[in-house]
Amino acid sequence: MRPDLPYILGGAAIGVLLLGDAIIAPDAGPVGAIDVVLILAAAAAVALCRRFPVPALVVVTAAMLALHVRVHAGVSAAFPVLGVVYVAAWRGHRAISAVASVVFLAGFLARDISVAPPGRPGQEIIERTSLLLGWFVAANVAGLVARQRRAYLEQAEQRAFEAERTRDEMALRRAGEERLRIARDLHDSLTHSISVVKVQAGIAVHLARKQGEEPSAALLAIQEASGAAMRELRATLEVLREPSDVDSVGLARVGELAERTRAAGVPVQLTVTGGPAELPAEIDQAGYRVVQEALTNVARHAGPASAEVRLAYESARLTVEVTDDGLQGAGPVTPGVGLLGMRERVAGLGGTLHADHRDGGGFAVRATFPLDGRA
Repeated sequence: MRPDLPYILGGAAIGVLLLGDAIIAPDAGPVGAIDVVLILAAAAAVALCRRFPVPALVVVTAAMLALHVRVHAGVSAAFPVLGVVYVAAWRGHRAISAVASVVFLAGFLARDISVAPPGRPGQEIIERTSLLLGWFVAANVAGLVARQRRAYLEQAEQRAFEAERTRDEMALRRAGEERLRIARDLHDSLTHSISVVKVQAGIAVHLARKQGEEPSAALLAIQEASGAAMRELRATLEVLREPSDVDSVGLARVGELAERTRAAGVPVQLTVTGGPAELPAEIDQAGYRVVQEALTNVARHAGPASAEVRLAYESARLTVEVTDDGLQGAGPVTPGVGLLGMRERVAGLGGTLHADHRDGGGFAVRATFPLDGRA
């Protein structure tokens, strides 16, 4: 309705103008019922010309010519025709606009000539016809210019859209190439190193058992940790080569992580409160990574210490907390790469991370993830 509203108001205004001009014009004839119908038909054609430009142009041209012949409405009869000619040319109907202009001008001129008194100079008729001719040429040209401008804007928008789509495709392609490069580098360097550690640990365990000795707990922990590292590295390489939203880790595997940490010589207690909910994959993976990084820091920096992992499932949030009773010093915490990555991962999901020394000694890492759709 809104696009048609200016045309409806314009049709109503033209109808009032024509009716008033036909009544008060000094050289106009009496206005009858047929003339009112012609004016209403022209007003309706103007109101509907946006939707039906060609039928509206035919109706308004015929109605205004008939009105001019009957009551000699004068130049005002050309106003609705000019408006619809412009709209029709703007909508691409150039031929019908030109034909309607010629037909109306020819009929208008023939009517003026036929009623001109004998011997009366034709200067007024020539001036009026020249004025109307200029108006109709301007209406046709303006319609064509408006159509060309509209086509230009559409082409500009299309080119901008294509350019944006091309930039997105190039960015995706570059990201894919970068993922493949990282995957190759990891495969050629880190995978080889971890494989060597795993093989050497396996050989040491085998030789110890062959000699009738029980392998040390540290050696078994190295063997288990290197195997887990290889599995996670392979999963990471698969994600880099074929990006997927699904990772192979999650809070359901925190128990395995705690077992590996115990095997490395750090006692770990796992406490879970609330029923494990169906978590979004990103939050599930991020929670696991927080626990993994925190336990790794305990094993590296806390010295002889024990750790406690607490998972609290609530309706609106998930809380992951890892504390230890080790001796990691005091004072401000200097965030390393692991802590910064942990904080960015949590913040990217709308959560908060607090990592600091505990008052009674040790260190605490606490991450909270929203589960109410704010992530």
